Amino acid sequence: MRQARASHLISLTAVMILLWPIAVHAAAPSISDARPRIVAFGDSLTAGLGVQADESYPAQLQRRLDDLKYPYRVINAGVSGDTTAGGLRRVPWILKNEPELVILELGANDGLRGLSIDQTKSNLRQIVERLREAGAAVVLAGMKLPPNYGEDYTARFEAIYPALAQEYHLPLIPFFLEGVGGASSLNQADGIHPTKEGYEIVVEQVLKALTAVLSERRHKP
Repeated sequence: MRQARASHLISLTAVMILLWPIAVHAAAPSISDARPRIVAFGDSLTAGLGVQADESYPAQLQRRLDDLKYPYRVINAGVSGDTTAGGLRRVPWILKNEPELVILELGANDGLRGLSIDQTKSNLRQIVERLREAGAAVVLAGMKLPPNYGEDYTARFEAIYPALAQEYHLPLIPFFLEGVGGASSLNQADGIHPTKEGYEIVVEQVLKALTAVLSERRHKP
């Protein structure tokens, strides 16, 4: 099973390399849109692999924020197959979008590949530090792994996110796929990526952490 997942991730990485210029173009901010920007920074779970562009979580989040009268533009900076190392390399491009806030959803592919826990944590730490140094607030999305990766590895992996949130005083989404992961009716055939309906639940998880931050910013003088 792990071998099948690894093959799937390698294929996604190849697609990512081919589609990266398209993804950058699609996510590039409009010059005429002066709203402050929220960048959804992540992997295929952010990109919306397997669903229509307007069904991805960043697109649905944009509509919810519009409904709630928060004047922000959400930019989808998800790249399928991305790891925390890939995300670290992408930070300069993320900062070119001049985000006021970044929703950081990375690490799942590290875990599925069985990569070093210490290295994953170090990469995320560097990403957080570079974003904050540039003046962007960060909301961190926690991840979990299937139990077949072993109790010790999964526990250490899951502990990365609350530890970093505590270290940097970050708003934390405890588990990005809470209520969706493992539910066949809310996931596509691969059992990994949510459907449109699954992403609706993901957006509500994101909003729990996000609205508190945005409300605080709204009331700043």
